[in-house]
Amino acid sequence: MMSSKTGASARASRSLSLADSLDRVHVGDTVEILNRLPEASVDVVFADPPYNLQLEGQLTRPDQSKVDGVDDAWDKFASFEAYDTFTRAWLSAAKRVLRPGGTLWVIGSYHNIFRVGAALQDLDYWILNDVVWVKSNPMPNFRGRRFTNAHETMIWAVRDSHETRYTFNYDALKAFNDGLQMRSDWTLPLCTGQERLKGDDGHKLHPTQKPEALLYRALLASTNPGDIVCDPFLGSGTTAAVAKALGRHFIGIERDETYAAAARERIAGVRAAPDEGLRTVLSKRAAPRIPFGTLLEAGLMRPGDVLTCPKNRHKAIVRADSSLEADGHVGSIHKVGALVQGLDACNGWTFWHYERRGNRQPIDTLREAIRATAAAAQAA
Repeated sequence: MMSSKTGASARASRSLSLADSLDRVHVGDTVEILNRLPEASVDVVFADPPYNLQLEGQLTRPDQSKVDGVDDAWDKFASFEAYDTFTRAWLSAAKRVLRPGGTLWVIGSYHNIFRVGAALQDLDYWILNDVVWVKSNPMPNFRGRRFTNAHETMIWAVRDSHETRYTFNYDALKAFNDGLQMRSDWTLPLCTGQERLKGDDGHKLHPTQKPEALLYRALLASTNPGDIVCDPFLGSGTTAAVAKALGRHFIGIERDETYAAAARERIAGVRAAPDEGLRTVLSKRAAPRIPFGTLLEAGLMRPGDVLTCPKNRHKAIVRADSSLEADGHVGSIHKVGALVQGLDACNGWTFWHYERRGNRQPIDTLREAIRATAAAAQAA
């Protein structure tokens, strides 16, 4: 018997290679499995941990029918201290597997999210946003003694404090939101209908299955095709299903074999989008850098050309080294643009305009033309 236990322990502590971990659902303790994964190997962690709801007694509707809430053993903790210990353990393990600049999403309710947020800050994560999921069809408060609990909170944090290099697809989200900046309140319905997984008894398989729309938005915001998304509390597999559909890799961890089996079946039925369908609008920061001098090399600008400001108040001469001369100032398109306005800084690409056949446009349109030509050549 002792030999068997030793062998089992050795197998449990064995490291997992990234190749053996990708696009798989692992069954077991989340901290143990996270600690077996390669260090700094994951781009994003999305976590839907137990909420520690502290429910007392059975919840019933006014007609005395039972409310199918969360009363599973995995959501019960002996004390707040025990829950805090559990939280710090999995957050520490998640931090170890995140790459530099990697981000973590964690969702919760008023029961636990404040404790999770404090643990995040204690562990030197840097909180970027709290996103409120406003439920368009929340469960009523049947006892009538509190407000209807109509939202949950997601914290989005980067691995290290004050880290500035992380993925945020701002322009893609703006396009997704009909040209408007995406806000931190997302109104989405609960998971219902065809999307809700059912057990053999016809009842919902998992009590806290999240809607795919919620994960779609989070992963579109913070990942790119080919990135690795880890969900340490996979449950019914929503994170993995959406990751696969969006061309991302996933690593799922779930301790309940029933949930894990259902998640595998669900994921197997997901068809990944083709590469061309995964392209999104790139931000200016993500686009290849094009120096102003490249416009002269390409023949799109010539030494001696005259540039003007949007209101035609300032004029600048383009020089052969790509510097500008205007009102006694000489320098880059950005420096001269700032000096003629008496400002500390200026985006010269949008400030300076050129004219062709009576049509005035910002020089940024020429930069975009060079980028488009380079992208077409690369695609060919």
